[in-house]
Amino acid sequence: MGAACDLLLRGAGELVTMSTPRGLGVVPDGALAARGGRIIWAGAEADLMANVDVPGDALVIDAEGACVLPGFVDAHTHLVFGGERSGEYAARLGGAGYLEIQAAGGGIMATVRGTRAASLEQLSALAHKRLDSFVRCGTTTLEAKTGYGLSLDDERRMLQAAKTPHATRRVHTLLAAHSTPEEYAGRDDEYISLVCGEILPALAAEARFVDVFCDQGAFTVSQSRRVLEAGAALGLRVKMHAEELAHTGGAALAAELGAVSADHLIFASAADIAAFAAGGTSAVLLPGTSYTLGMPYAPARAMLEAGVNVALATDFNPGTCYCENLQVVISLACQQMRLTPDEAVYAATVGGARALGLEAEAGSLEVGKRCDFILLDAQRHEELPYHFGVNLVTDVVIGGALAVAGGAVIAGGVPQ
Repeated sequence: MGAACDLLLRGAGELVTMSTPRGLGVVPDGALAARGGRIIWAGAEADLMANVDVPGDALVIDAEGACVLPGFVDAHTHLVFGGERSGEYAARLGGAGYLEIQAAGGGIMATVRGTRAASLEQLSALAHKRLDSFVRCGTTTLEAKTGYGLSLDDERRMLQAAKTPHATRRVHTLLAAHSTPEEYAGRDDEYISLVCGEILPALAAEARFVDVFCDQGAFTVSQSRRVLEAGAALGLRVKMHAEELAHTGGAALAAELGAVSADHLIFASAADIAAFAAGGTSAVLLPGTSYTLGMPYAPARAMLEAGVNVALATDFNPGTCYCENLQVVISLACQQMRLTPDEAVYAATVGGARALGLEAEAGSLEVGKRCDFILLDAQRHEELPYHFGVNLVTDVVIGGALAVAGGAVIAGGVPQ
């Protein structure tokens, strides 16, 4: 008789454990047991009773032949913001470019104004509603960036709103260097000094990462270095927005500083890719943003072939990718970046966990890891990119507790 569980998943037609490097570790007719929110056993259901004791009060979930996956890990989102920018989407369709919209007072600054105008209660309610949408689509862990406050008080409010009670786990990133606010117009270096000298020291204890938007029309490599080195000195790990709009050298800086990830990377070079492979920096790719902006897609195949850890993320934000559904991103990655379904699913689970430094906790269904999994209205994982445009997730378990049942979010949750 094995260890007693308090949760049992049985009847999985395909249990996708992600337990092998670069592979899915698929177990046909699989089962999984957990206790105290951690996985204690996973394998073929035929071996269950020899390894696990199932008490009468255990929660038993019958997958009824469905495909079961680890919960998705979304390594790049802008969860908290006020206002909306649907008019910009229409303007882009009419031919306006990203930088043109920004110069006309739209873009990030439009969202900064909307975020500053919203109360903490309003921002928290919006964050909670969006987290419901994320979890319904199968995301069990996500990164939540600041960056639409651009002052100490407003960045703090963003962090507070991002921590609204909810079952979905969050990892917090300080992106105060997202753009120069209007009150510092023409004084980028002064704003960077404010970020390094005031905002980061005051808020570093509330976050895990520091991030900066290093790109054409944003911050330079030298300005970005100041922010990232200041954050690292405060104990924050490094992430970067880099090479989205042009090749400006941000990816090379990320590799030099040992960043956990560099994100976007549409214009990453062969040298950048080699540096990531050598140093272990993850590439977080955001095909939804390329789709919305009508831009090229990041060179995912070259990254995979070089041995770089690739993660897929939504880049959920109000201006360039208003989408909480990683299933859509998986489909785009297969169709436009030529990832295989196996590679795309891996990038949305294990890849995302590694890009957040959470590979020991999340992303796969292995003994000792968090019991986070999703059931699909599908028998095979290949249906995620194949049956696109719908939500295939029916049930979600986070930490050994049901968060979504039959497509409906279960009320409750704990502060994150």
